[in-house]
Amino acid sequence: MDYESITAIDELRQFCDELSDAPVIAFDTEFVSEDRYRPQLCLIQVAAAGRLAIIDPLKMHTTGPFWDLLVQPGRTVLAHAAREESRFCYRFAGKPIAGLFDTQLAAGFSGMEYPISLGNLVNRMTGRTLAKGESRTNWRHRPLSREQIHYALQDVTDLEEIYVQQKAAIEELGRSEWLEEETQIRQQTVVDYEDQESWHRVSGCAGLKPRQLEIVRQLWRWRDKRASTLDRPVKRVMRDDLIVELAKRGSSDVKRIKSIRGMDWRGYSAHYEDIAAAIQIALDTPDDELPRRPRRNRSVISPMLSQFLTTSMACISRQNKLAPSIVGNTDDVKEVLGYELDRKEGDEVPALLQGWRGEIVGKTFRKLLNGQAAIRVADVRQEQPLEFIELD
Repeated sequence: MDYESITAIDELRQFCDELSDAPVIAFDTEFVSEDRYRPQLCLIQVAAAGRLAIIDPLKMHTTGPFWDLLVQPGRTVLAHAAREESRFCYRFAGKPIAGLFDTQLAAGFSGMEYPISLGNLVNRMTGRTLAKGESRTNWRHRPLSREQIHYALQDVTDLEEIYVQQKAAIEELGRSEWLEEETQIRQQTVVDYEDQESWHRVSGCAGLKPRQLEIVRQLWRWRDKRASTLDRPVKRVMRDDLIVELAKRGSSDVKRIKSIRGMDWRGYSAHYEDIAAAIQIALDTPDDELPRRPRRNRSVISPMLSQFLTTSMACISRQNKLAPSIVGNTDDVKEVLGYELDRKEGDEVPALLQGWRGEIVGKTFRKLLNGQAAIRVADVRQEQPLEFIELD
């Protein structure tokens, strides 16, 4: 397999200049994330304008020119399961990828399962089989072997062929705008994750009181700052369960902090005062500045009704050749039920009632809840035996 090896910033700039007029660029990345604060970019594979290239980020001080190329509008950028690629682009260029077409997402919009692996997608759409055996490669290691480079390049060599087929199928189904909308939503989710504090994702904090949640927030900030300084995964600095336990205790007394099982680890010995100071900030925070607890499932929601609508959502999805896992999940259904049956001032419109989801699922849900539609067994021999009927 012939390819270009780009190992210097001047080579990268020239390569990107030469691709500036390419209508389609396919790319993928290899990275290592197990022991870093953020994933370390180790390799970029590119297929465009009849060229294959390997960009080595470890050999240059920046890969900025490549990401600057991807944020320029006017072309289609292909990637498979592009969440991490979107993160890299936003981190290095400050913008989302322009014209992104995610082949994994497109598969879910055109009747295939979601998420589908690249290997399965390539096999089903081209008949070819991707080589295996390098999935646990240490991509930091240099030099890379011929087998490792071949393994990396095969992640981009078939993307344009798949794209042509998927684009035609999605246009035939009339879903181009849906796919574009969902791509924008998912890239915005990545941007929000990078820009916003994620202390509310600390496992086990859902049932805490506002003051305890503020302790979680302050400890999260301390942990995140230290993890960034050390370039270490945040949970190796302090586990979630210890943050929650400290929040429940609600004390900035160092002796009480040390008394918690797990907090006597020597790695914390130099940081007890900093941990206590973070907790004290939370204890001193005025009541009107404390975080609000997210509203839990309302008692008005019937578990049976929730299960019924979840089944209905899967049925609607499959009838419309959509992967149910793209459309939503049980929590999304509960949000709809709470919003429709027990709406409170300030409630946000649930995702299932907005955009393309609202067109496919939301309208039917509202008809079912209002008694304007029903569901029945149409043909027990069919894979999808249920159908929806409108009532007079």
